[in-house]
Formats: sequence, structure tokens, C-alpha cells
Amino acid sequence: MDTYTNIFSFSKKINYKNELLAGFTVAMTMIPESLSFAILAGLSPLTGLYAAFLMGLITAVFGGRPGMVSGGAGATVVVLIALAKSHGVEYLFAAVALAGIFQILVGVFKLGKFVRLIPQPVMYGFLNGLAVIIFMAQVEQFKMTDSNGVVSWLQGASLYNMAGLTALTIGIVYFFPKITKAVPASLIAIIIVFALVFGLGIHTKTVGDIGHISGNLPQFHIPKVPFSLETLNIIFPYALIMSGVGLIESLLTLSMVDEITNSKGNANRESIAQGIANMTNGFFGGMGGCAMVAQTLVNLNAGSRARLSGIIASITILGIILFGAPFIEKIPMAALVGVMMMVAISTFQWVSIRIVNKMPKSDIFVGITVALITIVLHNLALAVLVGVVISALVFAWDNAKRIRAIKYIDDNGVKYYEIFGPLFFGSVTAFADKFDPANDPDKVIVDFKESRVVDMSAVDALDKLSKRYHQYNKTLHLRHLSEDCRKILKNAEAVIDVSIQDDPTYKVMPER
Repeated sequence: MDTYTNIFSFSKKINYKNELLAGFTVAMTMIPESLSFAILAGLSPLTGLYAAFLMGLITAVFGGRPGMVSGGAGATVVVLIALAKSHGVEYLFAAVALAGIFQILVGVFKLGKFVRLIPQPVMYGFLNGLAVIIFMAQVEQFKMTDSNGVVSWLQGASLYNMAGLTALTIGIVYFFPKITKAVPASLIAIIIVFALVFGLGIHTKTVGDIGHISGNLPQFHIPKVPFSLETLNIIFPYALIMSGVGLIESLLTLSMVDEITNSKGNANRESIAQGIANMTNGFFGGMGGCAMVAQTLVNLNAGSRARLSGIIASITILGIILFGAPFIEKIPMAALVGVMMMVAISTFQWVSIRIVNKMPKSDIFVGITVALITIVLHNLALAVLVGVVISALVFAWDNAKRIRAIKYIDDNGVKYYEIFGPLFFGSVTAFADKFDPANDPDKVIVDFKESRVVDMSAVDALDKLSKRYHQYNKTLHLRHLSEDCRKILKNAEAVIDVSIQDDPTYKVMPER
């Protein structure tokens, strides 16, 4: 009922014209990209189009983010190229299906929420690097491959036609919204450039030059691989990496759409939808995929805010496969290149440049590092992982420097250490250096009212500290430990023996 409501109800909130036109526009931009990635992986062009249809339809209906577009993305296909070349396409289908199972499990166990741990500088670097990749991929369309497989730049009239039509497309996409936003500018640009090329007989590169897209409905088939542990050993690492890459890109895209639309998507639901879509791909001859940032931005820029445009885009792609291939193959690549170049420009986070002088140096370093890894290696998952790790280490270092202790001796000769800041693996050395067991009185109280015992490194530090005092026949007491800190210490009773006291005039710090 929820899906039905999201698609067909709330007619006052859904602009059906925008959804319809956005769906057509997205379909036009997905086709050449799906074809390119399929051919890059040595697969049939239809394998890429089936992925675009299946991924787009299933995630549009069941996904956790209206307005988001999924398809046969290069980020996931690149992972499987080596498998396809070494063991064949059937092993690729099996790996895609297994990756889908992994993604479903992530959603079922509600692990999608961990995308919240990705810091903003990582998002900036990810999107900026992706913008450069999208732009450079369009520049590649200014090359041609001859009958001998030699790749070279377009020259002469071919180059001028391609460049002129691309510039015209960019101009239309930029200026048309100033006239009216009733129709997506990118769709108008594609129609005008197509009409110009067809009407004037201009010779230029078309979608048909990439690959033929006519075919039948995708057919169900079980991947023809041996059902054995040996097969599992072969496909398991590829499936695991593909599922991780796909989820990272999909959930990052979900977060991006959340910011653009000022709404909230469901990461766990999206993970399950991505998994179902990839499993279906594995059994229906698709190369699998994930969310597509560029097409999602095309969709949003065209005015879509619901699931309907994604469904229309998928059905359009299927219709083209079955009936419309001869027409679509004549669309000039320059029109699609121009649209995608404008998408790259809008994807780039220009605000990250404007505020660079206000950002901490560590955040600048993280953003640049993520962008460079994305651009150089085309490995979005690795880029995000490195960014998160660096950000986490910087955070740990900053917090490690914040631990401090206020020391005093009361009228009864008891020495107090009031600890401020978290006690964890990064701060244990500084924590230990603050104590003086040899010169302290017989009774020492460590007050954690403004601190927390976070991990086993902290427990180990307390254990070593208690032993240092024990060598001098002195007693160490801990006070104001929160419930979670007490639980950590209780779980570590085998390695620590510390006297824990409650201050009778204060309540133990509640769990936060």
C-alpha cells in the first residue's frame, strides 16, 4: 500500500507532466551510458540495457528514495570485468545475483544507517571527483575507433560538427530554463539537436555507432555455473566488492537527494531494493548496477520528485529495446554529451571552493584526497573508505589531545583526579602520564563525571594504572562511571581489578 500511495496518490503533490518528461529525458541519457559500460566489460549491449530497465524499475517501485535513478552503472561493472574475462558471462550473472543477496542482508539487518558516518568533506570530494569523471567520459566521445581497433580523435568536419552540436546543446540546457521551466531543458535540447541533424543531413556520431539496441524481453535463466564451493570461492570476492561499491554509491546518492529535496530517504529500504534488483539482473541476463548520480541529477533538474519518473524511464528503455531502436540509434551523441556535460557542471560542489578558506586543513585534505582517488582509480568505494578512515583518525587525534585532569587533595589527605574528555585508544598515553603513583597518597580517587571509558584500550589503561598503584600498596578508586562504562568494565573483569566507588552526594552519570 505504501508503494501504491507513493506512486499514484497525492495527485496534488505530483506533477505528472514533469514526471513523464523527466522519465523520457532520463531514459535518453541512460541508454548510451549503459551501452558504453556493457561494451567496456566485453558484454552484449543488451546486457547493459536490461540492467538499466530492471534496476530502474525495481528500485523506482520498491526503493527508499523517490526521485533517485538506478541502472547499469560503471562503478559496479568495472568490478566484474576481470571475472567476465577470466570465467565468462555466466559467472558474472552468478556474482551479480550473490551481490544482491549481500545487499538485501545489509537492509534486513538495518546496516544502511552507517552511511551517516560519511563526513561532509568526503561527500564534497566524492561529488567533485565524480563530476570530473562524468565530464571526461563525455570528452571520450570525441574519439573514434577505426576498423583496425585504433582509437583516435575526431578530425576535420566530424570534430567541428560534434563540437558545435555539443555547444548548442549546452547553450539550450543553460538558457532555456530562463524562458520557461514547463519542459525539461535537457529534453528540449535533445529534440532540437536531433531535428537539426536530421533536417540538415549533418553527418555526426550517433547512438547507433556505439551499439545496436534492438532485442526481446529479458528471459529468465539460472546462471550456467557449477553449484559447488569452488564456484562460490570464485564469485564470492567479486560479489562482496560489487555489493559494497553499489551500496556506497547508492546510499551516497540517497544522501545527496535528501539534501537537494530537503527530505528523508530510507537507507535500509534502498539497500533491500538494490539487492532485489541485482538478484533479478543475475537471473534475467542483466549486468547489475546501482544508483546513477548523473541520471539522478538529470531527473531532479527535470522537476521529478516522485517514483513515477523512474518507472517511466525504465518502461521507455524496454519500449526502445522492443520497438524504438531504429529511431533512438539516430539520436546524435553530441546532444547526449552536452546534457551530461551540464550534469557534470551541476554535480561539482562549487560551494566547496568558495568556503575552502573557512574549512579546517584536515577537511580540505580529505576532500582533495577523495576526489583524486575517485578520478584516478575510478574506485568510488575505495575513495569514500579512505576519506572516512582519514576523517576518523583526525577526529580521534583531536579528541586524544582534549583529555585533561584537575588534581587536588582534600582535608582527609585523599587525592582526586577529575578527568575531562573521553578515555579511548587515542588518549590512553596522555591519560597515564597525568598520574604519579610514587608520590601520591595512599588513597586516590579518579572522578569520571566529565569523562567516559570508551573501549578496551581504556580498560587496559585503567588496569595498568591500578597495578602501578598496587606496587606501592596504594588504592585506586573510580567514581561517576556511567552505565555503559560500568558494563565495559564488568565485561573486562578478567583483565582488570579496580575498586569502583559511588559518590553518595551525586548520581552516577546517566547513559548518553
